[in-house]
Amino acid sequence: MNTQNALEDTNVSVKIKLAALWASLMFLIIYLDYFHLYMPGSLEDMLAGKVFVFEITQIFLLAALAMVGIPALMIFLSVALPAKVNRWTNIIIATINIPLLLYNLAGEAWIHMVIGAIVEIILLFLIIWYALKWPKIKI
Repeated sequence: MNTQNALEDTNVSVKIKLAALWASLMFLIIYLDYFHLYMPGSLEDMLAGKVFVFEITQIFLLAALAMVGIPALMIFLSVALPAKVNRWTNIIIATINIPLLLYNLAGEAWIHMVIGAIVEIILLFLIIWYALKWPKIKI
């Protein structure tokens, strides 16, 4: 076998994989929200103080911050938390985020939103999968 052109396949820790998945999810969340601004009527609704069926209030914006802030924090927490807490935090937060992200499809869902949601859900399932399959220490 010719090993001169073989690529080294390095092992990446579960923590780094989880952080990368959360970062990918955050990029999608941000860009899908940004692309939403290009949809007809979106800016007019926001200027009128409305998003979907919700009035834009401090409570609404606090909830929106929580919806994006928690996944954003998971990028760091996936690297910083000890393994046992990390595992369950990733499983729980990813599981909670699945219905929240699907709720974003309520109302008028354009194809970019549907495809984006599918990719987001796949990323969340990968987070759950990697957290569930976290390697155990053999004693």
